[in-house]
Amino acid sequence: MTKREASRRADPTLPGEPAQLSDNALTVLRHRYLRPRPSGELEPPDDMFGRVARAIAGVDARYGASEDEVAATAERFRARMRALEFLPNSPTLMNAGRPNGQLAACFVVPVEDDTAAIFEAMKSAALIQKTGGGTGFSFSRLRPSGDLIASTGGRASGPVAFMQIFDTATEAIKQGGARRGANMGVLRVDHPDILAFVAAKLDPARMQNFNLSVAVTGAFMDAAERGDRFALRHPHTREPVGELDARRVLDAIANAAWATGDPGLIFVDRINELQPTPALGDIEATNPCGEQPLLPFEPCTLGSINLAKFVAPPSRGGPAVDWERLRDVITEGVHFLDNVVEKNAYPLPEIGRAAAATRKIGLGVMGFADLLIELGIPYDDEAAVAVAGEIADVLDRESVAASRRLAETRGPFPEFFGSRWAGAGEPMRNATTTTIAPTGTISIIAGCSSGIEPLYAVAFERRVLGGEVLAEIHPEFRRRLEERGLWSDALASRLAERGRARGLEAVPDDLGRLFPAAHDVAPEDHIHIQAAFQRAIHAGVSKTINVPSDASPAAIAAAYDQAYREGCKGVTVYRDRSVENQVLGYGRAEQLAPDPERCPECGAPETVGRRCKLCTRCGFSVCG
Repeated sequence: MTKREASRRADPTLPGEPAQLSDNALTVLRHRYLRPRPSGELEPPDDMFGRVARAIAGVDARYGASEDEVAATAERFRARMRALEFLPNSPTLMNAGRPNGQLAACFVVPVEDDTAAIFEAMKSAALIQKTGGGTGFSFSRLRPSGDLIASTGGRASGPVAFMQIFDTATEAIKQGGARRGANMGVLRVDHPDILAFVAAKLDPARMQNFNLSVAVTGAFMDAAERGDRFALRHPHTREPVGELDARRVLDAIANAAWATGDPGLIFVDRINELQPTPALGDIEATNPCGEQPLLPFEPCTLGSINLAKFVAPPSRGGPAVDWERLRDVITEGVHFLDNVVEKNAYPLPEIGRAAAATRKIGLGVMGFADLLIELGIPYDDEAAVAVAGEIADVLDRESVAASRRLAETRGPFPEFFGSRWAGAGEPMRNATTTTIAPTGTISIIAGCSSGIEPLYAVAFERRVLGGEVLAEIHPEFRRRLEERGLWSDALASRLAERGRARGLEAVPDDLGRLFPAAHDVAPEDHIHIQAAFQRAIHAGVSKTINVPSDASPAAIAAAYDQAYREGCKGVTVYRDRSVENQVLGYGRAEQLAPDPERCPECGAPETVGRRCKLCTRCGFSVCG
């Protein structure tokens, strides 16, 4: 009997044969993940899962596990991945067991206000991106444009000018031969250059490798609600150097997001009120997708559980979540990710030290929309919010328990005794255990809905792999129509054109209700789901608040207000068709027109985009 057979026979809870990989999953795996063999052939997917499992399980030997115990752990990890019940983030799938060995998704790199330090940060970002990682930066410490530089008598270029240099450098770097560079740029709302930052992507040729987020404070959000003005502060002295109308600035952010999809908001005070290690300093930035607030040089070590695989067999009460199996996979996911922290070949020594100090991991979920469909619950129903909260609570409770068990044998994270956890009981192995990531490509591999998003559509096109288009029709939706004898080529064609099932005469109302597209879900219902998860998630939640192309900028500003009131740590609102070559799409884009030149209020030249104009002096903003 082989060790693999012995392991499986000894553990009957292991999943059986793997789910069938879709054609789209195989396309993604061939392009990005499967290791070439000396013969030129690619490793089969099952070999990839085995390679990753063995590399990560091998860490157990450092803590006294025998060869047989390591083999048994590797088989459990492999079985979870083969069954598409759990997948780590993309760099781990790509690089575990390979020479690169860089397994983290993203990192935050500090940017200090010194020319040498700025270019050192750019060098660090280049080294990270070479190995397949994304980078987040806060530019809030840089002095504003036009500020006097005492040492030279010259004038400062300001954060946006340096961001453009970072953007150009990223364009020149191909990550790990497989991934294009991705960045997050963050600026505090009270920085004097905040309006120039908000306007940075109104010119579609700029900042193509950056997501942008404004770090808004509680004081700013309160001032916006009251209609008051707020102070702009010099980043060095924190002394006031001007003021703006807070509501107008929030509207300007909403208008820019209406036109370009950027910027989003991060609620920086809330992040720091809740972050686990305040003694190490304030968090100023996040990873490129915004779900992982991180201290300088900390990495994202992420993995996601496919909730679609955890539906219990139907009983008298109907389908339900298989909580027992879900608890088991949460425990194994924490074990897996803690091993990743140890196994990772970090691209910079500073990153290795930061990772070891807090051992942050982010176990999350994907397939939430698919789970709701199996449970018979529409995404925009109150019952869906209840399910979201219950899943988040179980994820929190079980992951914390698993981290504490690891701490008993491996020790707590080194900064534990100065952390918020120290006053809450037993030691923790990891400063954070949970994050909800977007799971873009790993959800394609798993054949499930992305993260905690609703279905984008029941039929849509997904642009991946440098522009390749993958056509998708939700298989369960098609199966249920076929079951009722309602599937036809004509319906398929109509769905491909429209994307959405609700409101189509050929689709029964109950199926239309159960299979909402992202734009069928009202913005407030999107935010209810995000907030329900966020209440129990240690880090942040990646969630797009989708609005249709005819939504107004006011609807985006209203979403900002609601997300703040409901306790989210950040919010990203995306209006359909606001970005050319968007990742997901259906239907036809409308024609657009240019706009005039000067601010009608203060007379300053405006930043003009395809549809929006923003005065970077007073904040006057209009979208046309």
